[in-house]
Amino acid sequence: MNYGYVKVAAAVPRVKVADCKFNAGQIEKEIIIADGKGVQIIAFPELCITGYTCADLFAQQLLLEEAEMGLIQILNNTRQMDIISILGMPVPLNGVLLNTAVVIQKGKILGIVPKTYLPNYKEFYEKRWFTSAREVSETTARLCGQVVPMGRNLLFETADTTFGIEICEDLWAPIPPSSSLALQGAEILFNLSADNEGIGKHAYLRSLISQQSARCIAGYVFSSCGFGESTTDVVFAGNGLIYENGTLLASSERFSFGEQVVISEIDVEHIRTERRVNTTFTACHANCAPEVPVRISTEYVNSGDLNLTRTFDPHPFVPQGPALNERCEEIFSIQVSGLAQRLVHTNAKSAVVGISGGLDSTLALLVCVKTFDKLGWDRKGIIGVTMPGFGTTDRTHTNAVDLMTSLGVTMREVSIKDACIQHFKDIDHDINVHDVVYENSQARERTQILMDIANQTWGMVIGTGDLSELALGWATYNGDHMSMYGVNGSIPKTLVKHLVKWVAENDMDETSRATLLDIVDTPISPELIPADENGNIRQITEDLVGPYELHDFFLYYFLRCGFRPSKIFFLAARTFKDVYDEETIKKWLQTFCRRFFNQQFKRSCLPDGPKVGSISISPRGDWRMPSDASSEMWLREIEALNG
Repeated sequence: MNYGYVKVAAAVPRVKVADCKFNAGQIEKEIIIADGKGVQIIAFPELCITGYTCADLFAQQLLLEEAEMGLIQILNNTRQMDIISILGMPVPLNGVLLNTAVVIQKGKILGIVPKTYLPNYKEFYEKRWFTSAREVSETTARLCGQVVPMGRNLLFETADTTFGIEICEDLWAPIPPSSSLALQGAEILFNLSADNEGIGKHAYLRSLISQQSARCIAGYVFSSCGFGESTTDVVFAGNGLIYENGTLLASSERFSFGEQVVISEIDVEHIRTERRVNTTFTACHANCAPEVPVRISTEYVNSGDLNLTRTFDPHPFVPQGPALNERCEEIFSIQVSGLAQRLVHTNAKSAVVGISGGLDSTLALLVCVKTFDKLGWDRKGIIGVTMPGFGTTDRTHTNAVDLMTSLGVTMREVSIKDACIQHFKDIDHDINVHDVVYENSQARERTQILMDIANQTWGMVIGTGDLSELALGWATYNGDHMSMYGVNGSIPKTLVKHLVKWVAENDMDETSRATLLDIVDTPISPELIPADENGNIRQITEDLVGPYELHDFFLYYFLRCGFRPSKIFFLAARTFKDVYDEETIKKWLQTFCRRFFNQQFKRSCLPDGPKVGSISISPRGDWRMPSDASSEMWLREIEALNG
């Protein structure tokens, strides 16, 4: 399976201005390289067969004839290849000259796309030589002895995708042709360009392509001319850029003196999922009524075994570098704003939080502290309750007490042991049997204490459960599953740790910082089973349900992208190949799918809480699923995997 990936390339060949034979040879060489690497579609720069900077030489008959001969040379020498190539060249038509993209495959010209918007300002004088696609009525053209479809509304359909083409300035128009092409079904957009350099222009260009690919929910392949073009007045850096729905997948080296072929894979399956989910995309198609496209079928492109060149972040929720600090600050602000509104609206006199000394309750407490500070309220209105039980260790208890003390909140300690022992007697449960009754009774006892303290103090219980736990159903129904407002509900576990660390390093005194950093280093555990003989945590969550980094990876591609289990497994096996073997990944993927389906009933009645990212499993927001939906199809596919 290729899992919906289409391998594309942006080529930047060396050129000699007005030397069509040389240029055709360079183009041919790069097509051969790309074909050998399994590329299915390759795009070249604008007017690459002649060179973009020919200026008034475009009026020379010899140049136009040699350009056609160059195309014939390429057609003949690539006739045995499956690859689809998109080349830039001038095409004369009934007394006018068009700046076009010519699509070829296996010795045939599939179609010709003329440029729509011709820049004629500052350093550009294209209307001096060329005519816009809007000004010609012909729908076919004769080129290299072939009569082929021509127009700015051509869509090319392969076995794997549908693509459309625009040329350079088209992208810079207020409504680019690619917008209409995308609405008509183009999943990948190609741009043949001659984009010259200027201070600050490159950043703007990348932003423009990123936004257009995101707005169109499409892949976008941009190829611009480079070394060899005339530098009489401007310089071309050779930009090869490949984007997918706003994300940069690959880019060329700017100002390189050699030829380049930039290759990546565009996930067309993901694009289709995004478009199906985004109802605005469909509505825009109905409202805009773009012109009816001409659809051109291509021959099958055999890309061989799927060899992905693009990489995948093992922690998709956690950005790298400086962006992580920005993400943490923004998420924390969203949490604080959400809680502040709820506290003000309900006229609550306190915020009650159960403090275990673990990551989730720590983050919830930090959100409460920041909220009270911003509202100008006394931190003593925050009631932190530590509720030691049968599995509480000295480390977590000490951290919970130290943190509440250093933050200056009201601290209460209520042991749950006696209440649980009495409860076990009441229901005739053997206290030495450490089963689900033993564990869940403790969780529900803690929730009852928090709710009653909230009633005592006219306050609200602030929920601590995170997105990863809720996805797996790793919460006791009507125990830690319940609160009056859940501030962590759309934050995955892999990000919670970074948020706590960010607060520690950016907004805390030395004492609180030391405690927070130790909490970050503490193993994740519900601490419902007694500690070992040395007082250490015996119940490690990730030993029971699996590594959270794997589950967050599964969760992202299952919910955000809608991928099937086999594709998620394929990506995880590549991404974590040096961390987990395939059997381990398969095991925890089965756990994820089984628990995600079976535990939906807990998510169907989640308390309110703010959405902070692209994924939420609120039953009122992003995720609506029957609690009795079957997981059998997903589990069968996982079982069939060779892991």
